[in-house]
Amino acid sequence: MLMTREWAMPNKDTFSIKPIKALIEKWIDSPLLMVADPFSNGKRFCKVCITNDLDEELEADFHMDALDFLKSLADESIHVVLFDPPYSPRQVSECYKKMGKTVNMQTTQSSYWGNMKKEIARVLTPSGVCLTFGWNSGGIGKNVGFEIEEVLLVAHGGWHNDTICTVNRKVYIAKPNAKNELP
Repeated sequence: MLMTREWAMPNKDTFSIKPIKALIEKWIDSPLLMVADPFSNGKRFCKVCITNDLDEELEADFHMDALDFLKSLADESIHVVLFDPPYSPRQVSECYKKMGKTVNMQTTQSSYWGNMKKEIARVLTPSGVCLTFGWNSGGIGKNVGFEIEEVLLVAHGGWHNDTICTVNRKVYIAKPNAKNELP
């Protein structure tokens, strides 16, 4: 696994942070790749990209809950997923309240995020990649068939939390109720 650390100023627009932008560009360097971004924040990072954002005021192809968006995608139809959700329950709450929506236990508990990871595993092509961004390096997870290939730690200085970027490769297809052991 490749692991690097860089310093950059923090920015609420994660993908505008220089080392993070470079990481994304490295992994979506082909115009033939189909990319899905469930939390696009009004940005389109590539030409063949399906974007989603809950906020209807932001430019995106869809304005759905991220889990519903992922469920709407066909099996093994996506080469790369850019997964940059709100990093904490507080940020989830702020996003929903800003749009006049109610935050409930469903949208802040770990099973909600686990269900998104299962959908990412379903929609990614074999050997597809998911880039995750947050305050932890858990990535998508071995239990749904992923291995971490690369970690970029972006330090922001002072008491700012670092942004941890993981590149997760789909190495096998997890089957429900199976042992899910690597072949």
